[in-house]
Amino acid sequence: MELAELARSAGAIVADTVVQSRERLDPATLIGRGKLEEVRQRLAETGADLLIFDADLTPTQQRNIEARIERRVVDRTQVILDIFARHARTREGQLQVELAQLNYLLPRLAGRGIEMSRLGGGIGTRGPGETQLEMDRRRIRRRIRLLEESLETVRRQRMHRRSRRATIPIATVALAGYTNAGKSTLFNRLTQSEVPTSPQMFATLDPTLRMLELPSRRRVLLSDTVGFIRNLPHTLIKAFRATLEEAGEAALILLVSDCSSPNRAQQEEDVRKVLDEIGVLDKPILHVWNKMDLLTPGQQSALQPGEDAVSISALTGAGVDELLRAMDRHLSVDPVERVQLRFTQLQGRELSWVYEFGRVLQREERNGLIEVEAELPHSLRSRLQAFLTGPGASRP
Repeated sequence: MELAELARSAGAIVADTVVQSRERLDPATLIGRGKLEEVRQRLAETGADLLIFDADLTPTQQRNIEARIERRVVDRTQVILDIFARHARTREGQLQVELAQLNYLLPRLAGRGIEMSRLGGGIGTRGPGETQLEMDRRRIRRRIRLLEESLETVRRQRMHRRSRRATIPIATVALAGYTNAGKSTLFNRLTQSEVPTSPQMFATLDPTLRMLELPSRRRVLLSDTVGFIRNLPHTLIKAFRATLEEAGEAALILLVSDCSSPNRAQQEEDVRKVLDEIGVLDKPILHVWNKMDLLTPGQQSALQPGEDAVSISALTGAGVDELLRAMDRHLSVDPVERVQLRFTQLQGRELSWVYEFGRVLQREERNGLIEVEAELPHSLRSRLQAFLTGPGASRP
């Protein structure tokens, strides 16, 4: 059960699970008085001190349930926020988590009841008569504004870095998928990196970019992003806008799925909903069915990936070569061309572009000139038109 995995990732020990099906949710307690009494008894039997709901509770529902069971109650969003707070490592990630937490908390301050609200009109109710609740609200709103300004600064810095990268266009490929689908393991396999991996949910919050060379010798930037989940709280999608923008800039999205999961189709649909919400569903998508090492030989042979899907094991490396070829096929950005160029000793900047963004096949130095044969993306070839020699030198 997904809620149990969320609870364990948040550090809880699951003592019991209660499932209820009903046609209409109870507005006061969500699950109704009878079911709530059953839950209260099972809490007493197990000794559990926390009740987690796989739903979002209103402040009134949360207060009513806590009053009846005399235990602390949290909902699904609170658990996810707690996991995010545990895993945020960079300053940006920590700002995003705090913003989401405060946006979640603010409307719940109003749910503390009439005793926490302002006194009625009359003497002593103005100015210094302001309640602690209202001061809390003002402090939270000020902090939210500060966090939003800080994240907007981060967003501008990220856009500036993208604009600098755009001077020599390199396609970005974004990994997207359900949490714990193996995106970080695949990222490490493709880029020989050591991004931390974990079986816990939401182990990756902070985006990571690495250069990757495809079989065509084109270079792309591979981006590892936060994992998605069913009913991902809107406050988190809003808070992590700067992070998710990497997917928005991608020329290709690798939608990574756990092909051993019985819920693969539903998880892929949940991811597509989030991609649609952030406005990137129109991007080219290549499905990557990961963890095929967990399938039996018969199950592996039954997989029918098709043109827009590849089955792999990021853990063992099986199928990764086919994935790289498929990425090449799906990327129409910047085809690679073989060229000959000539530079003087004073044109080191342009020569460095060749080494950084192309593949040097041969280099000779004579009479103070540097002659290079290389494979370059078309965009870079166009920028270096004045340095071309041999066939094609006159082409724009």
